[in-house]
Amino acid sequence: MKYNYLARTNKGEIQTGKIEAPSEEIALKTLQDRRLFVVKLKPIDKKSFLTGNIKFFERIKRKELFVFFRQMAVLVGAGVPLVQSLRSLAKQSENDYFSEVISGIANDVDGGTSFSKALSKHPKAFSIFTVNLIKSGEVAGRLRETLLYLADHLEKEYYLISKVRGAMVYPAFILGTFLIVGILIMVMVMPSLAEILTEAGQDLPWPTRLLIGTSNLLVNWGWLMLIIAAMGGFGLWQYLKTKQGKAQWDTLKLKLPIFGKILQKTYLARFADNLNVMIKGGVSIIQALDISGRVIGNYVFQQIVFQTRDEVKTGRSITSSLEKHKEFPPLFYQMIKTGESTGKLDEILEKLSIFYNKEVDNIVNNLSQILEPLMIVILGIAVSILVFAVYMPIYNLAGAF
Repeated sequence: MKYNYLARTNKGEIQTGKIEAPSEEIALKTLQDRRLFVVKLKPIDKKSFLTGNIKFFERIKRKELFVFFRQMAVLVGAGVPLVQSLRSLAKQSENDYFSEVISGIANDVDGGTSFSKALSKHPKAFSIFTVNLIKSGEVAGRLRETLLYLADHLEKEYYLISKVRGAMVYPAFILGTFLIVGILIMVMVMPSLAEILTEAGQDLPWPTRLLIGTSNLLVNWGWLMLIIAAMGGFGLWQYLKTKQGKAQWDTLKLKLPIFGKILQKTYLARFADNLNVMIKGGVSIIQALDISGRVIGNYVFQQIVFQTRDEVKTGRSITSSLEKHKEFPPLFYQMIKTGESTGKLDEILEKLSIFYNKEVDNIVNNLSQILEPLMIVILGIAVSILVFAVYMPIYNLAGAF
């Protein structure tokens, strides 16, 4: 927390400024250690409602997180005290919100709170996976190694998600552009054309009649359709927040053609990577399964991992639980079985993570190459139909004269 202070020096000079400290007592003691006689010490007023709500829109990017942990690993490895490392990184961060979060963590650690517990106070920035991994590193006295594990893990996850999203951007942009252009033609061009063709009294081909009917619907009832779409979208958004909605949506995503396979392999790679990092970090297998399930990002996979966790508690193997579910292919649980029988589960998980990450890369790269010509063909057909529907009756009308 930050405080404004008014103080006098030994020479009687007045000094004012700001100081950051976990509590008023520590702020007062810090100023007294500087040989200042404190006249007034007041917490800085909280931001106004409007300014404070800006935090609602602020976030910490994945890239900022793995860079932060990598820099922390370097500083801790160089022997720089934890609090000093945090304060240094807080000053370097270009994200004001992230800088404020790091400063708060530094204050908590300076006040005697453990690093992992200080991180847990910011659940929107640091997941339960991150907190527990740091906690295990603190207990084992391997904080630097844990920070490196975590940085590598977050970096791999960041690039994996970026590639998957990148494959979706191109088709979404093309389809969105075509939809906007189509609506503009329906609203601005087709009404005038329909009036001319209607006055001519000639028979219109069915594509033209379909366009005119759609145009009339958009012109007359577009506002109502927009309201219904907005309300439907809001209702769907709220429903997807519920447990049942999320379960149905996550199940549907895995059944999508092509993209379902990409997502399945993404979750397999994430599960293997998370479990591997947790085990290497010294976390027990039960706790590692629990945390991996919480951060896997899909309800279907989460329930499978939680069921596996519960069965492992009763003495069963991970393999015997995973092999019952079609979401986990035979290659995955057979490799897990090898790891369990040889006592090298972490090494097997690392190989599985690498394998499925490469699988996702290959699918995404192939998909990108296929989508471009496919989108050109689809748009070409759509434009041809549109041109035919608009110009054919005009051509016939001109021929009649």
